[in-house]
This record gives sequence, structure tokens and C-alpha cells, in this order.
Amino acid sequence: MFETTVQQFSFNDSTVSLVIPNTISIQQWYSTQLQTNKDFPFPFWAKVWPSAIALANFLESQSHLVANKNILELAAGLGLPSLVAAKFAATLVCSDYIQEPLNLVEQSIVLNKLNNVECRILDWNNLPEDLSTDVLLLSDINYEPAAFNQLLKVIEFFLQNNSTIILATPQRIMAKPFIEVVLPFCIEQTETAIEETIVSILVLRENN
Repeated sequence: MFETTVQQFSFNDSTVSLVIPNTISIQQWYSTQLQTNKDFPFPFWAKVWPSAIALANFLESQSHLVANKNILELAAGLGLPSLVAAKFAATLVCSDYIQEPLNLVEQSIVLNKLNNVECRILDWNNLPEDLSTDVLLLSDINYEPAAFNQLLKVIEFFLQNNSTIILATPQRIMAKPFIEVVLPFCIEQTETAIEETIVSILVLRENN
């Protein structure tokens, strides 16, 4: 469906191969979608954002947080953090709200010879009530203030179900109110610079 390239990302002594769509192919696909639905969401998933790289680096260096755990990534896009976490996890579900990015993730799964990962369509606006995971990965999801209330409900849901949440977010001014709400649950916080973007990584757990 898309013309693609394979990009290599190096983390310590390991390398992850990621299937990335060609920009022109994405633009043509998006234009086609707009012809039938003028409100079709922009394909932000088609790019590897600094937060995804920062989260992947963090998971590689702090692998004890995901080792032998069941992992879920919501709004995974091209799935770089998922592919890194999968090296340590027991099982991993890589999800997004539409199939197109997951088709590319499935190709990356094959390239990296992973056998503990499955792709699943999940929309954070309508998650199954029985959805559970040991660790939830979230990368650059708090970019639209209109979605903050729903995202906070998602975070609350997983925290109440004893999940650990690892959230990577660029330090946007408009996202400050969102971060202020989740900070009381933060047990670990770090900052890193990726491509001149300062990314915060927060590890969240329910207060016991």
C-alpha cells in the first residue's frame, strides 16, 4: 500500500529495524482519504517522533521495568518502543486506532524476528472494559488538548488496575495542565534531548 524504507535504530549493543512509509506515499493516501471524509485524522503515526526514540532508549536502559512483563502500547504508530520492549517482555500488544500503521509494524516484527508480539486495533476512546496489562507504554499522546480528559480517564483506568505506565512526552507548554494532573502518580522522572527536542519520561503507578 505504501512505498517503504527500513531504518536502523541503535540502542546500546542492539539494533532495531523499523519499516517506515515514504512521505509522498503517505501524502497521496491522506489526500485520497480526505476525498471521502474531510475530517479524516492526519496520519501523525507515519513518522518516528522524538518521544518514541526517547522512550525506546529508556526501555533499553531500564529494561527491568518491562522484563518478563505483559506490555501494551497504545497509539503506537510505527511501534519503535514496542519493538524494543519486546526484546525483554513476556508478551507485547502493539496497538493503534487504524490498521495502516499496524500493517507496517507487522513487517517490522518479521524483520526483527520477534515471536511475542501481536498487533491489535484499539481506540483509546472506546477501550474494552476487560483490557489489562502489566505495563502500558504511551509516547507523545498528549498533543491535542481536546483529548486530554479522555486520556486522563485512560490513565486512571490502567492505574486503578495496577498497571505501571511509562509516558514519554515532549515538553509542550499546552500539555502542562495534563502533566500536572499525572505528576502525583510519578515515581520516576527523567529528561532527555532527542533531535533538539526535550522529552520527559514519567513512570506512573497508583499510590498505595
